[in-house]
Order: sequence, then C-alpha cells, then structure tokens
Amino acid sequence: MDSTISVSKGCFVFKGAAEGKKGGAIKRKLKDDNATNLQTQISKQPFYSTYTDTWRSLEIHIDQLQSQSYTKTLEDVVQYVENECIVGNTDTYDMEEIVPAAALLTGVNQPDHLEQFATLTQRILEKMSASVCMLQSRDCSTLKSAVETMVYNFIECAQERPPQSDLEDEDTEKRERKRLRRTQCNMRQLVHWYRRKYIKPYHNKDNEDDGVDDEEEHSPHAKQRTKRSHALVVILPDFECFNTTILQDLILILSAYYAHLPFVLIFGVATSVSAVHNALPYHVTSKVKLCVFKTQTAPVCLNEILERVILSPKYAFHLSGKAFKFLTHIFLYYDFSIHGFIQGYKYCLMEHFFQGNAYALCSNYTASLNQIKNLSHEDVECIRRLLSFRPYVESINDCKRIIAILTDDNYLKKKLPQLLRDCHIHFMLLRIFLEFLTVLTGDLPKCPLGKQRRELYSFCLSKELRDQPEFKECWQMLSFMSKDEFVSKVSKAISVTEDFLHSEIVDLELAEDCMTTVNEKLQALKDLLTKVVMSGMDEKSPTNSTAAPSTPATPEANKQKFTSRQDLKEHLLQMSKQHNKPSSEYAQSVAQTLLYIQNEIIIKYMAPLTRSPPLHELFVYSDVSTVRRHIIGAPRAALHMALNNPHYYLQCKCCQLSESNQLLATLPDLSVAYKLHLECGRMINLFDWLQAFRSVVDDIDNEQEQVDPQIQARFTRAVAELQFLGYIKMSKRKTDHATRLTW
Repeated sequence: MDSTISVSKGCFVFKGAAEGKKGGAIKRKLKDDNATNLQTQISKQPFYSTYTDTWRSLEIHIDQLQSQSYTKTLEDVVQYVENECIVGNTDTYDMEEIVPAAALLTGVNQPDHLEQFATLTQRILEKMSASVCMLQSRDCSTLKSAVETMVYNFIECAQERPPQSDLEDEDTEKRERKRLRRTQCNMRQLVHWYRRKYIKPYHNKDNEDDGVDDEEEHSPHAKQRTKRSHALVVILPDFECFNTTILQDLILILSAYYAHLPFVLIFGVATSVSAVHNALPYHVTSKVKLCVFKTQTAPVCLNEILERVILSPKYAFHLSGKAFKFLTHIFLYYDFSIHGFIQGYKYCLMEHFFQGNAYALCSNYTASLNQIKNLSHEDVECIRRLLSFRPYVESINDCKRIIAILTDDNYLKKKLPQLLRDCHIHFMLLRIFLEFLTVLTGDLPKCPLGKQRRELYSFCLSKELRDQPEFKECWQMLSFMSKDEFVSKVSKAISVTEDFLHSEIVDLELAEDCMTTVNEKLQALKDLLTKVVMSGMDEKSPTNSTAAPSTPATPEANKQKFTSRQDLKEHLLQMSKQHNKPSSEYAQSVAQTLLYIQNEIIIKYMAPLTRSPPLHELFVYSDVSTVRRHIIGAPRAALHMALNNPHYYLQCKCCQLSESNQLLATLPDLSVAYKLHLECGRMINLFDWLQAFRSVVDDIDNEQEQVDPQIQARFTRAVAELQFLGYIKMSKRKTDHATRLTW
C-alpha cells in the first residue's frame, strides 16, 4: 500500500483495487441471492400471506382512523393560516408588525408530534400557496444558527419545486442553488429571494419613479408597497425545548421583517398555553397574534384505535388479557406513543403467525375453511399440541372417535370447520356483550371494573369475572339503585348493544348465528325489565303465597344448652342466615334481572381463556414474556454480555472463550479492561489496572520494563470508554484511582 505520510491529519483514498472490488461484488451478490431465496421461501408460506393480508387491513384501518381524528384540528389550523394571509395581503402603507401565530396543543410526552406536523405541512402545501419550514430546537442552539436554518430551509424547499417559467428558468435555478451557502443564509437574503420569486409590483412605473434604492427596500422598517401572494409558515414542533432568549429574539426579528415577509408561526405546545406566556414576556407577546388549537390527547386516540380497530369483530386475531394490558401499560406509563403501541401490536401479530402454517387459520371463516385443505401433517400435529386440544379430546366419550382424532389427519380436518366456527362465534359474542357490560358498569362510582372497554376486556380474558370482588361491588351498587336509574341504565345498555349489532356485526360472516343468540338474550332481558317497571315498592314476604304457613316454634324447641359463647355465636349466625327477611317486589325483580345477566351473559359469553372453546390459541396471542423481552430492552444485561463475551455478538474465532472468565490477548481492549475491572473492589488503582492490562495484551517477562506507549494509549482509551458507559468514574479523594459504579 502507498505511504500515507502527511504533516496534517487527512483522509487518503486509494483507487484501482479491482480485485478487491470484484470479490466484494461477488460476496454482496451471493448475500443478496441468499436473502432473496429466503424471502421467496417465506413469502410462499400460507402463514405469511395471511399475516400480510391481516396487517395490511389493520394498517389501512388505523391510518384512516388517525386521519379522521386529526382532520378537524388540522383543517382549523390551515384555515386560520389562510385567513391570516388574506388579511395580511393588503395594500396599506401602515402595516402593523404583529405576526400571526397558532399554538397547537399536542399533548404531554407524545413522541408522535413530528408525524402530526408533517401531516399539517402537507395540508398547508395542498390548500394554499405557502412555503413551510420545520424549525426544531436541536437546530437552534444560537440565534445565528436558527436564522440560517430557517432561511436555508425556505430557499431549499422552494428550489426543489419546479421553477416558474415567467420568473426564471431551470438553469438559473441550478446556478443559484450551487452559489447558496449556509453562511449566506440571512434575513436580507430571504427578503431578496422572496421579492424576486413571489412579489409582483403594483405599478412598474411607480416603482421606477419612487427613487427608493435597494437598501431602503430591504430594510426591516421599509413600508409595504407590493402585494404578497405567498406565505412563509414557520413551525416550531417542540416549543418548550427552545432556549427562551433565542426564541424571543427570533420572534422579534420575524416581527421586524413582517412588512416584507408574510410570516405565520405555528407553535407545537405539549403542556398548556401557559408555557407560551411563561417563555415570552409582554414585549414579545405584543408582537404576536396568538390563536390556540387543541388536538385529541394520546389516551383518547389510543382508545379510538383500540375500540374501533384492535377490538373490532372484523378481525380474527386477538390479544390475551395479559398481553393487551402489557401493551397499554407501556403506552400509559412510559411514552404515550401511538406509533410505539402500533409497532408493539404488529410484533405480537408477527410472532403469532410465524409459529407455523397452522396459524394461517386465524382469518375470516371462509378463508380459514380454504386453508384447511392445505394443512400438512406437521401442521395438524401442531394443532394437536395446543393446550385446549386435550380437554376437547377428553370430553369425547367414544374411544374410536378419540383414536381417529389423534391419528387420522383427514378425520381431524373434517372436525376443524365446526371448531373454528365455535371460536369465531365465541369471540364475536364476547365483543358484543362487552358493549353491554361497559355501559352497565362503566360509570359506577369509583369504576371498580374500569371506565374503558380496554380495561374490561383485559379483565374478562384474564380472570373469572363473577368471582372478583370488583364485580360483586358493581352488582351491589346496581341493586341499590332507584327504579328510574336502574331501568334507564339497563335500557341504555340494551340500546347500545343493538346499535353495535347493526353497525358492526350485521355485515360479517356468521352474523346471523350471533344475532339470533344476542336477540334472544336481549328480549329475555327486556321482559325482566318490564317486570321491574311494573313492580311495586311495598314489602312482602319472599316465600310462595300458596305455601302453607310455617308452624311456630315451640319454646321447648328453642331450649338448647350451649356450653360456650362460641356455640351460641354460631347458633345465632345460623339462625340469621335461615331467616327470610321481607323484601319488596321491586327488589326481587331487580335481583332476578341481575342474576339473569350474570348467569346467561357474563358466565356464558365473557369467560376467561381457560374456558374458551377448543383451538382458541389459533386466534389469541398470549406469550407476554417474549413480547416483554423484545419490546422492553435490557441494556445492562446486553452490555455485560457484549463486554464479557464478545464472541456472542461478533461471532469471530479469535474471541471464542472456553470459560466466561477467561482472558485472551485477542479480545477487544474494552472487553479486557472490563473483565479486569470486575475482579477489583470499589476503588481501582489505575497503575495496577494498567499492569494487569499489559500482562494480558502484551506477553512480556520483565514487569519492570517501561510500558509501551501504544499499550498505554490503548488502556487509556479503554478506561475512557468504560467511564463513558458509566461503569467507573475518576476518584476525587485518591489520586490515580477510579471508583467502580456497578456491582
């Protein structure tokens, strides 16, 4: 190789290595061919096609829902910008230096802000003639950099568009683009670019006779003499992250140039409007005409996606209660990111289908029937290994049928349509009655079962609902309600359920069977509710009126001898349980109604996964540990593995260890220093550490020999890297010592 001797530091390029290029090209081609073959093999599998179709439908549905939720607010912001441009487009000489601004409240801790502002930018460009600059706080460390970034973005975005034929041609555009540098981007350059590109003078003769030179026209205090037809929109997506001094100076500069440049500011405020007033003093806010807009909060957007997409009966894929709760907890307690939740849900979907072709049956009923004929012997065995398959086999009383199901693949395939149908109907009925129970218990005091459908859904799939104290508390509250409140609540639950049937279920497969079952239950519930309405409030004995009166107890019968207070207490408790307290007809009818709801709706159709139909694992993903391991990272464990055993990640032969505590000279310097520091206590002597490092990487016999400067430099770099990773820090109490921070 040629020498690379140079006085200064530099980057040297060597050309003409034809053999190396050819070999690299061959390796890349082989790698691409292998990747293409693997991709082709996977894409031909039934589970992959079902996965892609399911995710495509879910993604389209989610995108439509998000666009609908953002449309109203974004349209209002665009309308405000357009109106302000029309108002500011006047011919007056006395133009006020007040910049129109819109504060868009986007919600706290929501990482999806940039996507919202990207959509807003697209809407502005579609609706009106404007240039949009997205100015983030990371690009505005100083006022100079903020102005340069803003001007550069405005001019660059305009140059990416096709040039206007009446103003300039394409060659001129290219030449000016090459001449433009970041250091040349100032407000004077922006005024010159805007006047030349977008402003048309009212009267050319008047402009020629005015005698106003170029310096006066471009000064910030020059009077507006031309009509402006193009707005300059500056978006600050992270308003709270800006340096307040830089932000104030930038707004004052934009206000000073507002007579020449029609600026419109859009602030992305994550907290509240008070953040704007706290960051901007009066002399700055007096230069801004502020209008506040508010978007839906992240939890509201999540609830819409969950209720209308994730929990929709249109899709056969479902999450178990624990997996569903895990994803929602990540959203609510960590990041408030809708995008993060969707990606986590996509990962669960991918893990579910990639378990094998048997999971291709997780689709609509017709498609799953078509997939049955394509199942191989391995796929059928996968179905037999499902946990719910054993109880199904044990429930069969005929030995011949049991043997046929366990050994004959064709016989099991004939049984699959009915089993799949039962699963589809079960989850559809669960979703239908989830509407009923949410209305019934969602607004009770303290909301024992939760306010949202997502809370009740995870509760139902995880536990037996009737055995939970929260359920008993809800039932007790419902029984204590007045007649009007109880009748109104149950009637509303029935009405909401019927509306859900006609809006979401009627067009689906197997809808007739579901609607028949639901209508029977609702009709019986209406009859019971009629009895509640017609019942009186007078107290009466709950015993049957036709029954013979009970014989009064004789004094001799009540005479019993009790040897202790405990016996007397138990006897009195037993008598209190046997005593039938008089109750009203209304209380009895309410108890019958609640008992019917509990036995005929909740116990039957809102059962946990342990009581779900056979083969429900084909439709439900419940592996929470895998999701947690891949979504929530463990950086400390990963760093320890990488530094303690680099072969785990590098897969190189020189780093292969026979034991975990083994030290090799071929290990990376950082790994050697890390493994040596694990052998030390809280305080590490740097000289001893260096000698140990030297003994590993440099095989020498004389320890008194001076340390090679190259080895010392390698050690110093490794120590700095460990300090950067947070494993050590330099000690202030003892010189030439480092403090170990991890144990």
